[in-house]
Amino acid sequence: MISAAKRLVTALAMVLGVATGTFAAECGSNSAGFEAWKQDFSGEVRGKFEPDTIQALLGTSYSRATIGADRGQKSFKLTLDQFMAKRGASAVASKGRSMKAANAQLFASIERRFGVPPGPLIAIWGMETAFGSFMGNQNTLSAVATLAYDCRRTEYFTDQLMAMLTLVDRGVLSASSRGAMHGEVGQTQFLPKNVLLYGVDGDGDGRINLDTKADALASTANFLKAHGWQAGAGYQPGQPNFAAIEGWNAATVYQQTIAIVGAQIDGSRSAESN
Repeated sequence: MISAAKRLVTALAMVLGVATGTFAAECGSNSAGFEAWKQDFSGEVRGKFEPDTIQALLGTSYSRATIGADRGQKSFKLTLDQFMAKRGASAVASKGRSMKAANAQLFASIERRFGVPPGPLIAIWGMETAFGSFMGNQNTLSAVATLAYDCRRTEYFTDQLMAMLTLVDRGVLSASSRGAMHGEVGQTQFLPKNVLLYGVDGDGDGRINLDTKADALASTANFLKAHGWQAGAGYQPGQPNFAAIEGWNAATVYQQTIAIVGAQIDGSRSAESN
């Protein structure tokens, strides 16, 4: 797992053509310095991206809504039962079983390709966007630029911003793409760096578009496989594939909920003993 992660980081650095942590643009804790930061940062990356992409970056707006969401995250401080109730885990499991049946051919194809069964994918899909029904309405480029400028997690979101600019350059995303408050996009809410590393074409149309269920679910399976998923192994806590689920989200309650709801969708009773 460690060597695989290092290979992915190296690959990303090669794709972006820039080492992380090398930017001189000064971060800030409010909107006052955002315009100056944009000018400085754009100057540092000019030549690495198409002129239209740089212009799109210069056209971003400071997102107070994104900062508010970043400062107000409380769900992950809940107990497991509280978190599952808040996220509607029982409803996700119930609807997830019908979604599994309705999309049986798609999930069979994904499992053959990546070795990941439907349950955890559907659990993620349901909890992230209620099966694609709400993917967010925040401008993605502005959200990620705001968080790259913000001093709280500058380095992390500078990586995300560089990935986003690369995706805009490639036409995978655009300056007008919209998603969740932290820059997550698509039906399973990938951050730009994850789109770049794990995004795949799931429906065979030659494009990567995570707003479609096939591409989003196939990309999620690819993410899990890249994080060590072993075909046929269990995914409850203590089993081999739980480590891949841990890679999806750092919150223990989220990880456990994916495993529990996934098992309920897949028809396994193992979740009841964990």
